[in-house]
Amino acid sequence: MDFTILLVVVVVAALFIILLYNKLVALRQTRKNAFSDIDVQLRQRFDLIPQLVETVKGYMKHEQEILENVTAARAGVDQAGDGLDSGRVKAESALSGAMMNLFAVAENYPDLKADANYRQLMAELSDIENKIAAARRFFNNATSEYNTAVQQFPANLIAGQFGFKTEEFFEVDEATNKAMQNAPDIKLT
Repeated sequence: MDFTILLVVVVVAALFIILLYNKLVALRQTRKNAFSDIDVQLRQRFDLIPQLVETVKGYMKHEQEILENVTAARAGVDQAGDGLDSGRVKAESALSGAMMNLFAVAENYPDLKADANYRQLMAELSDIENKIAAARRFFNNATSEYNTAVQQFPANLIAGQFGFKTEEFFEVDEATNKAMQNAPDIKLT
């Protein structure tokens, strides 16, 4: 009788641990999938930037430093790799800031703003930026759910044992955030 009760308690405890572990795995996987969505949009932006720089280059002969900053920031993203870590997030933020500076300077070139290729690239880039923002919100929500599950009792007892730890959000750094708030409105019409 005592052995049966002990066996039932062990089985119930094991099932509870398995359920918590599986929940943590599922939340971690949702977070990884959410980053994959961001990564797709970031890759599209990354691939669009050289076309934009080439289009702008002819108009901005006196703004070489701006174009070099965009190119250097793009190279920084390429060097940061594919994973999600603080280096990748910082590189993407630097690229966003460099692009904001490019947009601000482009406002001073009416011929550039009238260029059909530039307008098309800007429309595509605007669409991609909106998709990145939406994907980043989904990712940060998935990260929040995962972090909450890792920190809540009793899952926190199991999480530490199996290597689950809180993860970083995908946030735009403060300098890029200020540049985005102070950027002029870009009107493509």
